[in-house]
Amino acid sequence: MDGKNKLETLLHARGMTRRDFMVQAAALGAGTALATSLWSNKAAAMPKKGGHMRIGLGHGSTTDSLDPATFENLYMQVAGANLRNNLTEVGTDGNIRPELAESVSASDDATTWTFKLRKGVEFHNGKSMDADDVIASINHHRGKDSKSAAKKLLEPVTEMVAEDKHTVRIKLEAGNADFPFIISDYHIAIMPANADGSADWQSGVGTGAMSLEKYEAGVRTSFKRNANFFKDGAGHFDSGELITIADAAARQNALTTGEVDAIDKVDLKTAHLLKRRKGIKLLEVSGNQHYTFTMRCDTAPFDNVDVRRALKFAIDREAIVKTVLKGHGALGNDHPISTASPYHAGELPQRVYDPDKAKFHLKKAGMENLSVDLSAADSAFAGSVDAATIYKENAAKAGININVIREPNDGYWSNVWMKKPYCAVYWGGRPTADWMFSTAYAADAAWNDSFWKHDRFNE
Repeated sequence: MDGKNKLETLLHARGMTRRDFMVQAAALGAGTALATSLWSNKAAAMPKKGGHMRIGLGHGSTTDSLDPATFENLYMQVAGANLRNNLTEVGTDGNIRPELAESVSASDDATTWTFKLRKGVEFHNGKSMDADDVIASINHHRGKDSKSAAKKLLEPVTEMVAEDKHTVRIKLEAGNADFPFIISDYHIAIMPANADGSADWQSGVGTGAMSLEKYEAGVRTSFKRNANFFKDGAGHFDSGELITIADAAARQNALTTGEVDAIDKVDLKTAHLLKRRKGIKLLEVSGNQHYTFTMRCDTAPFDNVDVRRALKFAIDREAIVKTVLKGHGALGNDHPISTASPYHAGELPQRVYDPDKAKFHLKKAGMENLSVDLSAADSAFAGSVDAATIYKENAAKAGININVIREPNDGYWSNVWMKKPYCAVYWGGRPTADWMFSTAYAADAAWNDSFWKHDRFNE
């Protein structure tokens, strides 16, 4: 990293004051003129506090809950991120950093992790955050009857001790250098502890930038600014709303007419038109998100590996990237680790559309043709119904009939995902390979939506 890049990194460090920046810039040998110019540019770009922010999201369901153990769609992730914080967080650079923790340290074998908590952090109800709150919040996902998606991630935890009010020691059954990443999972948010040691999730009280005013599952959530938020340079709006607008056209219309200030899941077919409109900025970033058509491996005919292979060769991925994603994506290759990861399996040959190979595997499975139902909805991912329709056309050339079922958006994640044997799914991805595998592919993981079990993999 050269001198200017180091200065840019310093510039965006949380809590960095002008004095601190100038001192460290001088230590790096930077001239006063350069350092002053960089700081002035930062100051000019700083947002002003105030205002009301309205965000229309293509997510949210009447089956949603304020319980972070149940969060399963982006609406609740965004709501939860406004209300609560974690011990650690993944920065915009992909690196892990303390959040409610002030520091994180490990034993030499990475089996024992010590979290020193920030002092003076308050929940929205005025209670000071301490070690008991942290332990109650983590235990919320670990109970015998817990259905939390984080239960599998926390399975290695064998002991938690509050060494004092601001120190938590967590012992693992084996060393894990990724544990600070795992504890940043959006399910494992810190909530106030009740008198009986349980976590208070019902109130929505947290330490976040916004406090809860009103919550209507699958409809709307309203917030007001937390005046005592512990982070500098964050939590700028006086108030805000998250609004569920599942239909893509309605969502974009709400933006263009000024009913909302921002939306996600822009309809890629009309994104170029939206980009031309005055006063609208179209922002795009790359990440670990990926789309899948998930088969339940415990349900016929998907319990036959050759049927699954036939279906993998029967889809034209390039056609979907070009026509549905309009080039705003890249080819997947039947694994969830993106090119952003150093462990991406880039050496694997790309699986391509090949109807003849699909027929070969069907024959191996003892079939000349195959008929299956495939469920999709815009709440799975924008364009999923169109992608399923293209898939149907592709597969027909291999003797496979795919019956596309357009499911309702509301309740999709409760009534279709992990219920129907073949359905469209989006995954936000995870920062580390182990975390992704443990969440979605470990045999007994709560979100193992393919119900795949492989002894060697689990070992």
